[in-house]
Amino acid sequence: MLKILRLAAATTALVVGVAGFASAEGQGNAVTHEIAPGVYSFDSGGGYQSMFVVTDEGVAAFETVSSKHAGAMLEAIQSVTDQPVKYALHTHNHWDHASGGKVMQEAGAETVMHAKANEWVVANPGRDMSTMDIVWDGARHDIPLGDITIQAHYLGLNHGLGMTVFVIPELRVAYIGDLVTPNRVMFSIVPDFNIGEWERSLAEIEALDFDIAVCSHNDLPADEVRNGCTKAHVTEEREYIGDLRNAIFAEFKKGTPPFAIPAAIDLPQYAHWNHYDDWLELNAQRLLLDLWMGPYPWAPAD
Repeated sequence: MLKILRLAAATTALVVGVAGFASAEGQGNAVTHEIAPGVYSFDSGGGYQSMFVVTDEGVAAFETVSSKHAGAMLEAIQSVTDQPVKYALHTHNHWDHASGGKVMQEAGAETVMHAKANEWVVANPGRDMSTMDIVWDGARHDIPLGDITIQAHYLGLNHGLGMTVFVIPELRVAYIGDLVTPNRVMFSIVPDFNIGEWERSLAEIEALDFDIAVCSHNDLPADEVRNGCTKAHVTEEREYIGDLRNAIFAEFKKGTPPFAIPAAIDLPQYAHWNHYDDWLELNAQRLLLDLWMGPYPWAPAD
């Protein structure tokens, strides 16, 4: 009975959390920060951070999220420059990140997405998605704009499909969607993540040519969010996954019954992170299932 009640509570927390995420868009005030010369983070108030970069030949916008978010971002862009938006770039396929492109298209921009993500979008149209203008394949695609080059890095299987990390080496700036969230444990039940491949990707992100990034979700205090996220946050994300796995192995060695392990996990070094109390056990359940059943999702390499 106790296990059933615990599962029911966890399920309720998940449902409430998802509902909260779905209804959060548009709450609060839009915020724009210049994190590097000509590089701006943008949050419409719903917890999703986009980025835009201003050059003398136009603007590149990263992560349209939704029509409402994209419209607010377009207003933010127009408040700092009269340059047109040339490109709107998407990190991956999920509806809550890749919607809203039509707003940018109507403003004259071309939308950009990796072929693997685009294939999913075509097969699973949802919310306010639009057809992509530029679809690219392979591990790397470069887009020149003014005096910068936008490097699109596809790092393989990790989260969703076609997950791309964008780097602008001339400015030593990057945009990272979903793979790194500073000051927060992994999201809930860790949906659509291959955790082992996520760790590999985080190590590869650490090797990319940037100093500061905008992360699509950032749970740092407001006075720190304005500074973006850094490679230190990438490292912390990777180390958290490893520490959680080691804690699970330690419980196995103690003889803790497998289904009792998630509730027994304690990582006090992360207790100050957001959602530690309500998501740590869900994180542990998911990682334990990966260790028990094998990693998922999975797909053969190209």
